[in-house]
Amino acid sequence: MEARIANNTLDKDTPALPLWTRKQHPLTRWSLMIFMCILALIMIFPFAYILWTSFASFQDSASGDPLTLPLHPTLEGYQWLFNGGVIIPAFSISLIVTVAATAIGTILSAMFAYGLSIRGMPGNKFLLWFALLTLLVSAGIIPNYLLIQQMKLLDTIWAMILPGAVSGFHIIIMRQFFLNIPSELIDCARIDGANDWQILWRVILPLSKAVLAVVALFEAVAQWNNFFRAIIYISDSNLFPLALVLRMLVLQGQTPTDLSSTLGTNTAPPPSLALQMAAVVITTIPILLVYPFLQKHFTKGVLTGSIKG
Repeated sequence: MEARIANNTLDKDTPALPLWTRKQHPLTRWSLMIFMCILALIMIFPFAYILWTSFASFQDSASGDPLTLPLHPTLEGYQWLFNGGVIIPAFSISLIVTVAATAIGTILSAMFAYGLSIRGMPGNKFLLWFALLTLLVSAGIIPNYLLIQQMKLLDTIWAMILPGAVSGFHIIIMRQFFLNIPSELIDCARIDGANDWQILWRVILPLSKAVLAVVALFEAVAQWNNFFRAIIYISDSNLFPLALVLRMLVLQGQTPTDLSSTLGTNTAPPPSLALQMAAVVITTIPILLVYPFLQKHFTKGVLTGSIKG
């Protein structure tokens, strides 16, 4: 009797194992596997459809069934885009804007977040609420346009880099990550004579590669896909980013011939749907290539930055 009571007490005191570590019934395991496979196919299908449609020819378009694999695949869509004289300059502009805005935004956000993470700094709480306020309130399109106009940045590449370079969301994530760094490391650096600038660059940032990778990825994706600033601030077609060219192709039904009269090609364009999907593939590939290099830091940075210190 006493042994039974002891076993019951031990079972109550022993914490339950997580659901994913428990042994599951074979039927449950196979049901989950089938469900996950179906979910994966649902997510992969749009990308596969875009990819095979980008290789479609006029014969495939004439079949009238867009869901079938192209029987006469061709690279005319990609060749026409690259020979048109629009995609490559737009790609270069997007690359410059993305790299510059990501570098500027990540560095400024780290500097602001480090200042907010210093305990006891005068005005710390006010500045934190000010950063949070930017997530809820914005100046609006017209004041922003007038500001860019007064700064003489219209029709310049800086009009797509500087506005929105610093995000309050990124500042909060980095501040929370910095608060989890042991304060003893900072105290030791101060004892050795390091100032705040040296502490930030030699102590804090080397320990914050995970959150820096997360913020850089967020910033890069946002800048690469942004076309709204170009619509507002840019009227020179030579400064159009790739996202704006893609928007004109997909949403407005325009081709590069409609965008510029100096393409230097007299050949007839391929099917409009193939041209649009080829532009989508060209726009998507750079982000897909960058993500694997940052993926190992991504989960750690998001989870650590979300834990309150």
